[in-house]
Amino acid sequence: MTSNKEINSSNLTIEEINNKIITLKKELILLKIQKTTKQTIKPHLLKKIKNQVAKIMTLKTRYINQNTTNG
Repeated sequence: MTSNKEINSSNLTIEEINNKIITLKKELILLKIQKTTKQTIKPHLLKKIKNQVAKIMTLKTRYINQNTTNG
């Protein structure tokens, strides 16, 4: 899983941000599948991963806005 330090670092490229979003969404889908098949999961992970995706997508938006205004 991705740590908050990795998410908050502003030196990520747009490709790295996109890759992190994809991997987190894959993890989220796998957890949802486990939940629907009644397998044992840790429910707090669903919320945690959703929040991480939101943080990374916010970083992506900031990155895009900085590049369009600066450049």
